[in-house]
Amino acid sequence: MPAPSQKSRRNFIKKAVGGAILTSVPSMLIAQKGKVVTLPGPVPYTKQFAPNDQVNVAVIGMGIMGFNNWETSQQVPGVKLVAACDLYTGRLDRTKELYGKDIFTTKDYHEILGRKDIDAVIIATSDHWHDHITIEALNKGKHVYCEKPMVHKLEEGAEVIAAQRKTGKVVQIGSQRVSSIATEKTREIFESGVIGELVLVETWMDRQGGGGAWQYSIPTDASTNTVDWDRFLGDAPKVPFDPMRFFRWRNYQDYGTGIAGDLFVHLFSGLHTVTSSKGPNRVYATGGLRYWKDGRDVPDLITGLCDYPASDKHPAFNLQMRVNFADGSRDGERLRLIGTDGVITMGWSEVTVTLNKTPKAPGYGGWDSFGTFTEAQQKEYEKWYKAKYPASKPEMINPGTTYKAPDKYSANFDHHVNFYRGIREKTTIKEDALFGMRAAGPALACNKSVAEKRIINWDPETAKMVS
Repeated sequence: MPAPSQKSRRNFIKKAVGGAILTSVPSMLIAQKGKVVTLPGPVPYTKQFAPNDQVNVAVIGMGIMGFNNWETSQQVPGVKLVAACDLYTGRLDRTKELYGKDIFTTKDYHEILGRKDIDAVIIATSDHWHDHITIEALNKGKHVYCEKPMVHKLEEGAEVIAAQRKTGKVVQIGSQRVSSIATEKTREIFESGVIGELVLVETWMDRQGGGGAWQYSIPTDASTNTVDWDRFLGDAPKVPFDPMRFFRWRNYQDYGTGIAGDLFVHLFSGLHTVTSSKGPNRVYATGGLRYWKDGRDVPDLITGLCDYPASDKHPAFNLQMRVNFADGSRDGERLRLIGTDGVITMGWSEVTVTLNKTPKAPGYGGWDSFGTFTEAQQKEYEKWYKAKYPASKPEMINPGTTYKAPDKYSANFDHHVNFYRGIREKTTIKEDALFGMRAAGPALACNKSVAEKRIINWDPETAKMVS
């Protein structure tokens, strides 16, 4: 027997319950027009500092994020770039072109860490150098801003956390959305309880196109004369010079952490900031190399599932996430917190809250069994229902209020301000080593799950894998 059409279903329900459907359940037709609210920007950081009170900074790794982080840092009052390190000669030359010939440049980061005039370092190297340089820098008395993910391998996190605690130096991990006013507004909305009880989070960060899939440009002069290949390899397997591996290192497990380390970390750090969660306790992921078959050995598509245990900040919930590097739909990036009474949808610089409160009264309308009762039973049921739920009526549907960051707002700038205020004023750091590992750990567990085709158990308290 064929399934009834939507029209026949509606006719059946209408006939079965008469006008009751209009007074007993929410209606998507009863709605208000959504509105857009511009969030107030943060208080400008305009303090003035004498030359001898500035924070002297060196950047280690002058690739895309090295230059990006310095361009952002130099906008913060009282911060000065004094040195830069990179393993490609052309980037050191470019540093001098942009910032002056007096900038000290080197291919050996130990020369940076040995200088007493450097207060802090920005680490924007390939992932497999993050833990080594962070720990050495802390032990040399430097404050550290390290690009995400904090580590290359799961077992490296404990030593970085211990080094920060031992030295007392400031560590900020570079997943900038944790400092965004849009993220802060999302947390405010979530903590208000307006969407009811959180049950599911779905999030994605898809990309389409060469640059978005790490197909970065390779300079024509790339060779062992311009690149310090042996120093780049470090503790990675020894292989002959390959400019693809150097300039597109994210494509290779030996040096990068793939989709999970580059992008899942943003999703985890944003979610943990909003919910005050410490992380999941079970992680399962699957994926593969679907489109970018260019020699890389990391997937270009990963989907992940995580179980979040209940805490004093949130109920137990599930997370489903994905990144697709051949996204013809151009869905972009979203993080949706779905509760029993609504949904919060967060983008990079905006958040929308939509309410759809679930009625407490059960049944009696919609796709319900009421119409299958005899007429006599329907009358009895109506009498009982009205006595038990006298106030039952449609709930107003809010189609969405969107809160947007002001034009030209930069979460990256706020993240750097937080770092330098932590150095100068001892303010709380948004993303210290423990927070950084609680975001990096589940992300890297996704890689492990894909590779080993199994569930990974994770301890969100200690930020360590459970055997």
